[in-house]
Amino acid sequence: MSQMNSRPPRRGPMGGHGPMGGGPMMAGAKAKDFKGSMKKLLRYMAQYKFRILLVMLFAVASTVFMIVGPKILGNATTEMANGILGKIMGTGEGIDFAAIARILLTLVVLYITSAAFSYIQGWLMTGVTMKVTYNLRNDIAKKINRLPLKYFDKTSHGEVLSRVTNDVDTLAQSLNQSITQIITSLTTFIGILFMMFSISWEMTLIALCTIPVSLIFIMVIVRHSQKYFKAQQEYLGHVNGHVEELYGGHVVMKAFNGEESSVREFDKYNDTLYKSAWKSQFLSGLMMPVMQFVGNVGYVAVCILGGWLAAQGNLAVGDIQAFIQYVRQFTQPITQIANISNILQSTTAAAERVFEFLEEEEEIPDKPLIHVSGDDGAPASGSDVRIEGSVQFAHVKFGYNPDKIIIHDFSASVQPGQKVAIVGPTGAGKTTMVKLLMRFYDVNGGAILVDGYDIRDFSRNELRGLFGMVLQDTWLYNGTIKDNIRYGRLDATDEEVIAAAKAAQADHFIRTLPGSYNMELNEEASNVSQGQKQLLTIARAILSNPKILILDEATSSVDTRTEIQIQKAMDNLMQGRTSFIIAHRLSTIRNADMILCMKDGDIVEHGTHDELMEKNGFYANLYNSQFEQAGESA
Repeated sequence: MSQMNSRPPRRGPMGGHGPMGGGPMMAGAKAKDFKGSMKKLLRYMAQYKFRILLVMLFAVASTVFMIVGPKILGNATTEMANGILGKIMGTGEGIDFAAIARILLTLVVLYITSAAFSYIQGWLMTGVTMKVTYNLRNDIAKKINRLPLKYFDKTSHGEVLSRVTNDVDTLAQSLNQSITQIITSLTTFIGILFMMFSISWEMTLIALCTIPVSLIFIMVIVRHSQKYFKAQQEYLGHVNGHVEELYGGHVVMKAFNGEESSVREFDKYNDTLYKSAWKSQFLSGLMMPVMQFVGNVGYVAVCILGGWLAAQGNLAVGDIQAFIQYVRQFTQPITQIANISNILQSTTAAAERVFEFLEEEEEIPDKPLIHVSGDDGAPASGSDVRIEGSVQFAHVKFGYNPDKIIIHDFSASVQPGQKVAIVGPTGAGKTTMVKLLMRFYDVNGGAILVDGYDIRDFSRNELRGLFGMVLQDTWLYNGTIKDNIRYGRLDATDEEVIAAAKAAQADHFIRTLPGSYNMELNEEASNVSQGQKQLLTIARAILSNPKILILDEATSSVDTRTEIQIQKAMDNLMQGRTSFIIAHRLSTIRNADMILCMKDGDIVEHGTHDELMEKNGFYANLYNSQFEQAGESA
């Protein structure tokens, strides 16, 4: 392969992705820029500000009605206690059940209203969250198609997938929880504090003394657990990546007796994950018992003071009951706020990763000056041009990094219908030239011309529509064989698909498969052989009926007999079409109209096979070296 693959993503020997696509983000993952990322998220959600405002109003209303409940229930208790006391002392008629019934009815109405408001705000917030995540996934999907290939050279596939799945899912879950919880927790805290002060300021002060103690414990626990959560997330990715690579390359691993080393590596990752995971979970699990302990201490102190105030006649019995209920609920919003801070951290970290992806530098937008005319026989007019297939490389200069040029000065002229072979050692820049031709990358200097027109003057879609491409690494997707061939031209009929398969020498083996052309290929297309995959991709290229053909080691994965058959089909296919053939087996390109011999990014020799052999130079050495062992001579 060429320099194109000089920076591959981490993959297993059978194609599994590395650990970059690890599990979902754990609580405790921190954003690099919390404030900035949160602003971006809020701006993204701004279109739903009216719904979010309604969510906030309903959440506040629901919480307020719940807070008032204990106070009203306390009135019922007071009414009952006064009735009993009056009956005992002979100063009253006993318990006023009608008044208690009215109070309890009011309480029921309040709780039903609170539940209704809570349901409405939950329904609205779920709708907003799902809409936001839906839009994010759409934006990411569109962004992927606008990113240059250089982004994927430096970023693993698992990392990209993690943005689409794990990070967006984290946002969906945490948004749905955090916004309403923040509102309800703050409202609950303020409301309970107000109600407690309205009952007794003395008991409220005692209850407030528990807050700093609780906060100290929370801060200590969070500070110590943070590093373990971080380590847990990191090694969860390592474990997932190792398992994926292990089972993705299971056959290779067993063939080389790598079971023991694989298990040792897994044990190392798993042990580290275990140590960090149990520490993080243990420390985070301490939070609730500690809060309950502090709350219970405050509860006992309040009960003692409340009893003394009631004995002094300064406090009603029902107020004591209401206050005790408020004390029991007082630490709950504090705990929730502490948990929300963790949730917000993971929310912001996920949002940061998503927005980093969405803000990546995109391909230079198309500004087409020329359009390709169709093959309907109509004469070209205006900016429409009819392409014949001539290609010119004019002093092309290129490097994947501008400061590291790999193609220094590449020039060549190819006439329509010519068969051009590009040969050279691995890393010479052969495939890179093809990538430049299809404008997967733009040149750093010089120009590439098709029929005299700079390829940058075409839209990328129209330019690539001129090419049919068969790569060494085949790509087939989960679908029928017929659909995979039809990918070359989506409007092709079944008859045209079959004709393309016959031309590619694939029809025979397809009909021997269960289901024939309707056989379903699995996700890895592992239910057909490597050679059969290649035949299918060749059939796809034939079906596309391109002006220019690109064959990158197209026959490298088939046997000699099949190679001969494919070569015949290719010779027929290439008649009248400009063809670029990248080959390592030089015996397959002896009949090429032109052979470009590349070394270190430059053309060192060019000509026909016979001309180059007569020169007895670099090409002749390459050619002869392939037959030395068999005793063949040129």
